[in-house]
Amino acid sequence: MAKPGHTGLKRLILATGYSFKGLAAAWRFESAFRQEVALFVVAAPLGCWLGDTGIERALLIGSVLLVLVVELLNSAVEAAIDRIGNEPHDLSGRAKDIGSAAVFMSLALAAVVWALVLLD
Repeated sequence: MAKPGHTGLKRLILATGYSFKGLAAAWRFESAFRQEVALFVVAAPLGCWLGDTGIERALLIGSVLLVLVVELLNSAVEAAIDRIGNEPHDLSGRAKDIGSAAVFMSLALAAVVWALVLLD
């Protein structure tokens, strides 16, 4: 059954607003996100300059953009867990650690992509 609510253009406009609200919250409350945005600001133009083909440029820029996506998801998990409670719990710690591992893996992927493209 479909969820009641706005449809069409109104839903698209509201969803865009929620997305920008989420980006603003990540910028305001997540220092790791700000650091990774700084990395992206440097890496995106560099990737455009260093990539020889459109595919290489897409890989270089996309791999760093993926780091931002994973960081946003990790921050969402952490916020939800913190909302549940501050007392230590094995499952809460595990969820946060797994989110952190996902960010680490995305950074490793970006490093591998940059190395393989630039060393080719």
